[in-house]
Amino acid sequence: MTEPAIAVESLGKLFPPTLSGWRAFLQPFEKSTVVALAGLSLEVRAGESLALLGANGAGKSTLLRILATLLVPTAGHARVGGHDTVHHSRDVRRCLGYHAGTDHGFYPRLTARQNLLFFGRLNLLSNAAASQRISALAEQFEIRNALHRQVRTLSSGTVQRLSLARALLHQPSVLLLDEPTRSLDAIAAAEFRRFLKSEILRPGHTSLLFASHTLPEVEFLADRVAVLDAGRLLACDTPSALKRSTRAASLEDVFLRLTGRGAGSSERSIAE
Repeated sequence: MTEPAIAVESLGKLFPPTLSGWRAFLQPFEKSTVVALAGLSLEVRAGESLALLGANGAGKSTLLRILATLLVPTAGHARVGGHDTVHHSRDVRRCLGYHAGTDHGFYPRLTARQNLLFFGRLNLLSNAAASQRISALAEQFEIRNALHRQVRTLSSGTVQRLSLARALLHQPSVLLLDEPTRSLDAIAAAEFRRFLKSEILRPGHTSLLFASHTLPEVEFLADRVAVLDAGRLLACDTPSALKRSTRAASLEDVFLRLTGRGAGSSERSIAE
């Protein structure tokens, strides 16, 4: 039996409460009581694309950050490419591409090319191989003219494209994308989705786990959809199967029915 690309088992994550004023000084000593993930279990099969659907605070970004080895879970285990995210984090990072959504982690005073070369070396690419990949991705994401500029001078949309290029730089076998088309205009977002599906996913060598509030994007890219609420997995199946099982006409209706939110809260729940 083929090992899943991602395996999450009874994963839990607690955070200390957010404090303000003089109470903020006590925060390091506060007990972690805020639940981000509560016994979450799911798998992403080899070559599969799985979407995380949920309102803000559902635990999507926390799950992605744990899988990217940026957070340590409070309970449970997670494996990426057969490697434990806590005990074999270096092996996880070698097979992983991660796009963080808002916190891109670039060095602002280095140029876009210098940043990509640096991250290429971290992923064990030679300068020649990294340069070749940078040229190809710069063409794809239309950032050729930005490569010589410091990252701090780039627009948010260009930085978003640069972050996506970094995630794909070393041709990872597992991709984690947190709201990948945020800050992209409609044309750039559509082009990226087509590129991701035809060039990255269609060959079947890359597994994708992504979070998105854009429901057409979820339907276009995802083989299966995992619906999260308050850190718990409510359902995980193909979009068509979820619609059948909930007797819903759309993924938005699926989400509202599974989470128990009223029709009047649809815009706030999914698109906030």
